[in-house]
Amino acid sequence: MSIEIRAPNMAGTGSRPSEEGLMKPMRGPGGMNGMDGAHDEPMLASTLLSHSMPSDDPYNPMNLPLHRKIYTSFCAWLFAATVAFGATCFTAGKADFVVDFNLGNGIPVSFIAGLSLYLWGIAFAPIWTPHVAERTGRSPIYLIGLPVCGLFILGAGLSHSLAGVLVCRFFAGLTGGPCLVLIEGTFADMWSAEMTNTYYAFLGTAAYFGASLGPLVGGYLIKATDNWRWTQYFNVILIAAVILFGMGQSETYQREIPRRRARSSGKSRKEFIRTQDPALSGVTVGEMLRVTVLDAITGPFTDPVVALSTLILLFNFAVVFQWFISVPAALGTPPPMGPGFTIDRIGLAIGLTGTVGSTCAALMSITIEQITTGRLMKMFSSTPASTPAIEYRLIPAMIGQFLITASLFWIGFTVNPNFHPTVPIIGTAIYIFGNASIIISVIPYLFDAFPPAGTLSALTSAASGRILFAGMMPMVILYDITALTPKWAFGIFGFISIAMWPIPFLLFRYGPIWRARSRFSRAPMGVGEGVAMHRKVPSHDSEMTGYENGAMRA
Repeated sequence: MSIEIRAPNMAGTGSRPSEEGLMKPMRGPGGMNGMDGAHDEPMLASTLLSHSMPSDDPYNPMNLPLHRKIYTSFCAWLFAATVAFGATCFTAGKADFVVDFNLGNGIPVSFIAGLSLYLWGIAFAPIWTPHVAERTGRSPIYLIGLPVCGLFILGAGLSHSLAGVLVCRFFAGLTGGPCLVLIEGTFADMWSAEMTNTYYAFLGTAAYFGASLGPLVGGYLIKATDNWRWTQYFNVILIAAVILFGMGQSETYQREIPRRRARSSGKSRKEFIRTQDPALSGVTVGEMLRVTVLDAITGPFTDPVVALSTLILLFNFAVVFQWFISVPAALGTPPPMGPGFTIDRIGLAIGLTGTVGSTCAALMSITIEQITTGRLMKMFSSTPASTPAIEYRLIPAMIGQFLITASLFWIGFTVNPNFHPTVPIIGTAIYIFGNASIIISVIPYLFDAFPPAGTLSALTSAASGRILFAGMMPMVILYDITALTPKWAFGIFGFISIAMWPIPFLLFRYGPIWRARSRFSRAPMGVGEGVAMHRKVPSHDSEMTGYENGAMRA
């Protein structure tokens, strides 16, 4: 879910680009990297070095000891998973919530809004989080955002008015959302950009594991306490434990690290910040709004790469969150129309489908990258200036799209008393498998689709858009299923998913051409006319601190 601009990787880079080279449009040698040679391939955003620290700098997060990398990565994973857990654990308390607020029978919209508003709060996080991180680093946002999220969740649990619960749920998502935004940047700071799909496969499971374990844990809490408020109280306890565990995480943002070193050496942080390059996400409020609001809104309507990527993510993310409403409704229906599962068994079903499906997707994506990377590097080794195009990252999405279609028809035709409940449950796991494969594939593709400002706008479109739609679908899914029957409701989703099949293949075939012609690729590296477009030598920020050991290289 993250859209933070990634601190680029200098590991393995033998020389720095000249200032003149940084001022030129981002074009790399080697044409289309062997795709069709029709035009120059835009330089990967992850290779842009305008804010990188030297590769031999011991403070470079790429050079952290392995145990520190693992610990900091796991902290980010836990923070993100905990926020996702908070979204869905709430859904397990439906029965008691309805009675507590006298909402009538069934699953009322007022209850579903507790899930949707939390998601809509998260949807705003990609808009403001990058700008704050540019100025404070990542670790303060983790360590402030999650506790504030916990306070709002506690407020929801203590509130005795429906409006109070819903307002607190929204602000819990708004303040916890940055943890889901920052995780990708944290991983990219420490791990090689050549293995983007591999590390994203791991970090991508955070949201799926958290969201899937929410109903599982919530089901057992409700069975033990018969009180929906404990879904919120337990979440607060979990947040406190994660914060304590994550207190020692390292700051990894390569723009922030030199600032802290300057301050520790007695220099004024404010004065040092003035010597740094302007933030790539914008300096003035107008520039920041342009990158993460205006361009994010217009991108899907003006750029084919952003449009297709956002479209496929919108559909798949919207469908995945409706399971947290439709699965309990289907499995909890008493015989003869349903199996009459208890809330703990329903949670177990959701937990297993989410964790198993996302794990399979992660393993498949890692395997594909490990196999293809070696072969592709050999293929392009004859032309040293060329590297495999980032479109090869889309291979898992090509496979996942077919799994989604098969699973939707599978579920639609088996959610009835003629089939054992495990049959549609297996189909749901297959859907998560396909859905996670697309997320793990398309988001890393957008990482490097454009220069940083354009990438940030594209990822904001994808992140905010898919979460907004994810919050909308649960509000209407039960009405759709009731009016159309599961066969037709999920069948319609299945037919829509067929229309999505060409998207990964179109991006693979025409993505390099579209990216080269994109206004995001042609735009200067700065973000506005008011910002100086001249980028300094990449290690400038680090050099200004004056290393204690004097280990500097030109």
